[in-house]
Amino acid sequence: MPTPTTPTFSGVIPPVVTPLTADGELDRASFERVITSQLDAGVHGLFVLGSSGEVAYLDDARRTQVMEAAVEITAGRVPVMAGVIDLTTHRVAGQVRRAVDAGVDAVVATAPLYIRTNDEEIERHFRGVAAASDLPLFAYDVPVCVHSKLDLDMLVRLGTEGVIAGVKDSSGDDVGFRRLVAANRAAGSPLRLFTGHEVVVDGMLLLGADGVVPGLGNVDPAGYVRLWDAAQAGDWTAARDEQDRLAALFEIVFQPRGYSGGASGLGAFKTSLQLLGLIESNVMTTPAPALEGEVVDQIKVILAEAGLL
Repeated sequence: MPTPTTPTFSGVIPPVVTPLTADGELDRASFERVITSQLDAGVHGLFVLGSSGEVAYLDDARRTQVMEAAVEITAGRVPVMAGVIDLTTHRVAGQVRRAVDAGVDAVVATAPLYIRTNDEEIERHFRGVAAASDLPLFAYDVPVCVHSKLDLDMLVRLGTEGVIAGVKDSSGDDVGFRRLVAANRAAGSPLRLFTGHEVVVDGMLLLGADGVVPGLGNVDPAGYVRLWDAAQAGDWTAARDEQDRLAALFEIVFQPRGYSGGASGLGAFKTSLQLLGLIESNVMTTPAPALEGEVVDQIKVILAEAGLL
């Protein structure tokens, strides 16, 4: 039976952006408005310090500020997961200790960064990270950033042994995710499995995903909650219709031209939140530039078409 110290992880858990001031500090007031909008929409959890939270750009002090603020603002209404992403096992373990002190409910780690590792070393890494605390540990599968795809058998083995609690899949490999769902089910479902693929959530829920961690959920959390509710009710027509609307909204990330992938995607999310009045500025962490000019007008048109303005 779940208790306040053993939260259930499922449903819609958006990876919350980190609003910044012009000098790169956490904009606490904007952060609170974003989190409040998420909670009002009915999300089932929050994931701070993920890719959408610019975790790789934030120093330890700012990471701690983000975690402490999220825990305080959320006030136990939903679980808070925090990214503990760093270069090596020892450095990640240090991030875990900061997360424990901040009071989050679970931590999320990738494979090691920068150094080139094999599957055996990645497994040793996750075992070492898990040993750093009693918090549930989720494996973050994001090969575009770490250049390693997490091995299916390793994930199920670590889940069966209680080393990891689940997987946040941002690999874009939908065949691989389906195989993971099947293997996890065959092993007795030790893992909670989340897709980060914003535009195929209906399909992933149909095949057995436990939830979704959508970057676009920053902009329209209520849409993803409606999609989730329709899927839980078995109304797949309604789920598909809502997914189609969200897919059209996702076009905001394709409007920027001449920007990096990160500046385009996250920049579109932040610009949307600014247009919606939730954050003061769409400033990004250096060296990523903020979106400006014509692209902002294009994003505004898409938001209006989606019924958000």
